[in-house]
Amino acid sequence: MTDINEILKEHVTLDIECIDRLYLNGYIPTLQMGGQLVKFLHHRGYQIPSPAILGQMTDSYKKEVERFAKTEGVELIHFERGVRKDDIAAQYREQFEGEEGILFIGIAQERASAFKGRKKVKQGLVGFEYSRQSVFVNHYYFYLQDEEFGPAFIKVCTYAPYAVKICLNGHEWAKRQAAKRGLAFEALDNGFFSCDQPAALQEICDQLGPEQIQAFFDKWQARLPWRLTAEDRQAGYSYRLSVWQVEFSRTQVFDDPVQGRHWFEAIIRDNLDVGRPDRIQLVFERRITARTPGYFRTKVVQEGVNPSLHAYYKKTHLKQYFKEQRALRTETTINDSRDFGIGKDISNLPFLQQLGRQINRRLLDAQQISYDCVLSAPSLDRIVQPTVTDDGQRAPALRLGQPRVMAVLNALTSFAHIPHGFTNQSLRQQIADLLDPDQATYRAAQMSYDLRRLRLKGLIWRVPHSYRYQLTTYGRKVALLFSKLDARIFRRALAALDPSLPIPLPLATALEQVEQAIDQLVNHAHLEPATA
Repeated sequence: MTDINEILKEHVTLDIECIDRLYLNGYIPTLQMGGQLVKFLHHRGYQIPSPAILGQMTDSYKKEVERFAKTEGVELIHFERGVRKDDIAAQYREQFEGEEGILFIGIAQERASAFKGRKKVKQGLVGFEYSRQSVFVNHYYFYLQDEEFGPAFIKVCTYAPYAVKICLNGHEWAKRQAAKRGLAFEALDNGFFSCDQPAALQEICDQLGPEQIQAFFDKWQARLPWRLTAEDRQAGYSYRLSVWQVEFSRTQVFDDPVQGRHWFEAIIRDNLDVGRPDRIQLVFERRITARTPGYFRTKVVQEGVNPSLHAYYKKTHLKQYFKEQRALRTETTINDSRDFGIGKDISNLPFLQQLGRQINRRLLDAQQISYDCVLSAPSLDRIVQPTVTDDGQRAPALRLGQPRVMAVLNALTSFAHIPHGFTNQSLRQQIADLLDPDQATYRAAQMSYDLRRLRLKGLIWRVPHSYRYQLTTYGRKVALLFSKLDARIFRRALAALDPSLPIPLPLATALEQVEQAIDQLVNHAHLEPATA
C-alpha cells in the first residue's frame, strides 16, 4: 500500500507559494459622503451643485474615452448579456503581439453604489443634497497587457464617486520577474510546472507586495482617460487601493500524475469533515462560537473527472484541487480581511499573505497527520496484549474490534483535541455518541478506567496540575491505524461474509468462488475404496 506522506516527500518536484488572483478596489477617501461631493463640485468651479452637472461630467468622460480609443486605435465594444468577458479578452490576447498595451475597451451596464441628488428647499432657498444608492450605470473595462503583470484589467465607474476595480495575477507577475532574472521555468496554466532554481523562484514570489501594485496603478492612471485631473489630485482628491479579494495558493507539482491523483483522491476520501467547526478552528486558528456567522460545511465539487474539496470560514474559502492533472493546488481565498481583524488597505497585503499561507500549511499538516500511523509488530502487541509498566502497574489490553475500545480510539482522532487536549467529560460525551444507543450508558467511572489504560499504554499523557490530557504522537498513530482498519477492512470484510445481505458484495462473491474451487479439488482427489 502506498504511503501517502511518502508521495509528498519523494514525488513532489516543485513546491511554490504565491499570490494568485488579486482584486482591488480603488476609491477616493474625500469623495464618499454627500457633503464631500458638494465640496468637490465647488472645487470644480460649480457654485450650484446640481445633479445635471454630474450628467454633463459623465457625458464629457464618455467622449474622452471615445477620443482616446480612436487615437490609440483600440476597439470599443459593448459586452452582451450572458457572454463571459474573460473569453472575449482571451481572443484579443491571442492577437496581441506587443510587450505592453491596451487590448480593447469594454462597456457594461452594472450595479454600483453611486450618488443620486434631490432638490432641497430650506428657508426659501433651493439647494441639492446627495445620498449613496444602488443604481445601474455604465462601466468601462480597460483590458491591458502590462510589461510587469501581464494580463490585467481596470474597471472604471462613470458615476460619482468614480469607484475603480483592478484585477491582477501574482503568478503572471512572478513569471515576468523570473524571465528578467534568467530563470528557466515551465508554466502550468497561471502557475509554475518546473523551474531550474526553485529557491530563487520562491524568493521572487515573496517580493510581490503593495509597492509593485501601487506602481502598476499609478502608471496606468497616468496613461488612461481618467475621472480625476492633476488639479483634482493636488486638491486632495486621489485614489487609495484596498483589497477586495485575494487568493493565496500553494502548488505542489508531482513527478508522476498517477502519484498525485492517488494522493488527492485519498485526501478527499478522508477529509470530508474538514468543514466541521473543530477542524475549522485548527486550520484557520480562529475560535468558533455559537455567535460566529456563516455555515461550516465541507463540499466536494465534481467538474467532469476533476473533483475539488472546499471548506469555509465566514467569507473565507479554502479549496484544494488537482491542477491540470499534474499538481496539488491548495488555495485560500479571503473575501473580507475583517474576518481576521485585518483592515482592507493595500498596506495590509503582507499580513494577509502570511495568514493565507499559514492556513494552507495547517490544512496540509492536518491531512498528513492522519496518514502518519505506521506501527511495528511489537508496538501492536503492546496495545492488544496486557502489559506491565516499569513500575509494576498492570495495563489492560485494548482489543481491536471491541466496540468500546473502537469508540474510544475513534474519539481520540478528533482534531478538536490537538490545540488544547481533552478532559474526562469532553471525551466521554464523544465516546457516548459513538457507542450503540441500545447499550448501557457510558459512565464517568468507565471513562476513568479507559483513560488510565490509555495513559499506561503511552497513548496519552496528563498535563501537570490539571485534569486535561494530551494525545501522544504514538497515541495518534495507534488511534488512526485502528480506526482505519476497523472502518475500511474488518467491517467491510465481515459484511461480505454475511449471507443475510440481499445483494452479494464483490468480496462475498470471490470467497464463494474460492469455496467452490476447493470443493471441486477435493472431489477430484477422492479415491474409490479398494476392493477386497
